[in-house]
Amino acid sequence: MARQDRQDRGERQQDGELIDRLVHINRVAKVVKGGRRFGFAAMVIVGDQKGRAGFGHGKAREVPEAIRKATEAAKNNMIRVPLREGRTLHHDISGRHGAGKVIIRTAPPGTGIIAGGPMRAVFEALGVQDVVTKSMGTSNPYNMVRATFDALKNQMSPRSIAAKRGKKVGDIIGRRPAQPGEQVVEG
Repeated sequence: MARQDRQDRGERQQDGELIDRLVHINRVAKVVKGGRRFGFAAMVIVGDQKGRAGFGHGKAREVPEAIRKATEAAKNNMIRVPLREGRTLHHDISGRHGAGKVIIRTAPPGTGIIAGGPMRAVFEALGVQDVVTKSMGTSNPYNMVRATFDALKNQMSPRSIAAKRGKKVGDIIGRRPAQPGEQVVEG
């Protein structure tokens, strides 16, 4: 049942628990003396559902070969994104590529992935469970995915910021230990 569900969404399980999602296929024609010569371009998202994802683009005369090339490119182009509690992002971010702009916001538990088309594939491959997104400008899947990855590259965790500044995570987040005799107010 789960395998059939994955196939319906265009997902395939890969070696080492990588999943790949076919986002877009484009058929292009070159007019030659004998008629038209068709080629195919594919865009694939690959991720481990634990905070790593990548995208790739492949072109070939046949669809399966274009998908294979795109998958290989995506595996070589993976980035790591820090996740909060393994389900959402640490902070709100925005990204852009060309005319495509995206805004990505963290969400409380149970929200789900509120994103359209190509952006949804990126977050499913990353393993994000709760996120709210908005894409503006172009609806071109290539630019939407590139804008999403542009935003995700700027995602930072409190741990990495604390390490850069030489401080503790509690100092970065704003928490401080309670002093003796002090009443703690949860907010």
